[in-house]
Amino acid sequence: MSPEQLMEKKAKRLTIYVGETDKWRGKPLYIALLETLRAQGAAGATVVRGLAGFGAHSVVHTATILRLSLDLPLIIQLIDSPEKMDQMIKTIAPMVGEGLIILEDVEVVKYTHRYLNPLPRDKHVSDVMTREVVTLTDTMTVAEAWDIMLKNLLKALPVLNARGELVGMLTDEDLLDRAGLEQRLSVAERLDEQTLAAELTILKTSLLKVGDVMTSPAVTALGNESLVVVAARMAEKRIKRLPVLDEDGKLIGVLSRVDVLQQVLSEEAKKRASRAPGGAARTLGEIMHTEIPAVPEDTRLTEVVSSFLEFGTRRLIVTDKDGRPVGLISDADAVMRVQPAARRSVLQALRGKSSLPDENATAAQLMSREVLTASPDTSLTDAAHRMLSHKRKWMVVVDVNGKAIGLIDRQVLLGALAAH
Repeated sequence: MSPEQLMEKKAKRLTIYVGETDKWRGKPLYIALLETLRAQGAAGATVVRGLAGFGAHSVVHTATILRLSLDLPLIIQLIDSPEKMDQMIKTIAPMVGEGLIILEDVEVVKYTHRYLNPLPRDKHVSDVMTREVVTLTDTMTVAEAWDIMLKNLLKALPVLNARGELVGMLTDEDLLDRAGLEQRLSVAERLDEQTLAAELTILKTSLLKVGDVMTSPAVTALGNESLVVVAARMAEKRIKRLPVLDEDGKLIGVLSRVDVLQQVLSEEAKKRASRAPGGAARTLGEIMHTEIPAVPEDTRLTEVVSSFLEFGTRRLIVTDKDGRPVGLISDADAVMRVQPAARRSVLQALRGKSSLPDENATAAQLMSREVLTASPDTSLTDAAHRMLSHKRKWMVVVDVNGKAIGLIDRQVLLGALAAH
C-alpha cells in the first residue's frame, strides 16, 4: 500500500511473539512468517530479537555468552490497513502453534520508503535556487513594473524598498485585480506590439505605485532551509515563485516550482527510483484530479468562456465524442485565435466583466492539438520528466481506451513530491 493510502485512515499494528527455535515446514518460523506477509502484500515487517524473556512454560531464556543456544524470544511487528490486516491474520494464525498474536489501533504520523524520496533530502534552497533575480522597487509605477514583467516574461517579481529590503511580491494577478490590467502575462506575451503599447499607455495614466498593489508580506524562505521543507511550503501556499533570503534578511535568490521539479530529474533521484521495490513508487492514479475541466470539440466560444469561469481554470481539455483528449485550450488560445476585433471582448468575458457576443469559433478551432497524456500507473518521477522536457504545465491521465480520467498540473505534482 502507498504512504498516502496508509495515512488516509487509522491503521492496525500486528505483533507476533514466537521463539527463535520455532519451525514451520522445515524453516525458522519467523522467516516463514516474513515470506508469507510479503506475499500477502504487507507494507513492511520487522523482527526484533529479545535479550531475555520467558513464556508460557516459565523457563527463563537469556542471550548471555554461556547460554547462546537457548530459545530466545522474537517479536515480529507490522503496520497496515485494517482491511489487509484481517486477511493476513487469517493466513498466519495457523502458523503460530505456540506464541502470541495481538492487534492494536495506531495512528500513522508518516510513512515513506527511505530510498524512494524523489526530492533530495540533503540539499538546501540555496543549492538549487535561481541567483540572478529581477526585482522591482515599491516606488515604481505600475506601468514601469508591467513593462519589466513583459520584457523578462516573469509573472511574479520581488519588491524591494529604498534600503534594499524585501517588502512584497508583485504578480500579474495583482495588476489584474488592483491596477486595471486587462490580461495575464500568458496572454500578453502573445499579443502584437501595437496592442501591448496601447495597454501600457493606459497603465501610464494610473497614479498607483507597486507598493500600492503588491502582495505583502511575501512568503519567503531562507537559503539554508531544507529544500524539502520549503517545497512543502510552496505547495501548501500554492506559490510558483518564492523569494529566498540570507540570515540577515537580504534577498539572495528566487525558488520556482521548476527549480524544485528539476531536482527529481537528477541522476541520484533516478537511481533511488530504480532501486524501489515494485509498488513502492506513487503513481498519477493516486494523486490526479478526477474532476476534469473538459469541453467537446464542437463547443462554441461563448460556452468555452463559460466553462473557463465555471471551472475556475486557465486551461480546458477538448475531447472527442468518446471522451478521448484531442487538444487543450488556454485562455491565451481563446483570445488569440479569434478575430483581432473580438479579442478585447473575449478578455473582458474571461474576467467575468461582460458577456460575449455569439461567435462561430468552436473548441476544435481554438485548441492546440499537442496533448501530453499518461497512464494512471505512471510514476511521479516519470511524469515530472515528461512535463518538464515537453515544457508542459498539464498532463492528462487516460485509461487503456485513451479516455480522459484525470488531470495533473505542476501544483499537484509539487504537492505530491513534497509530501514524501
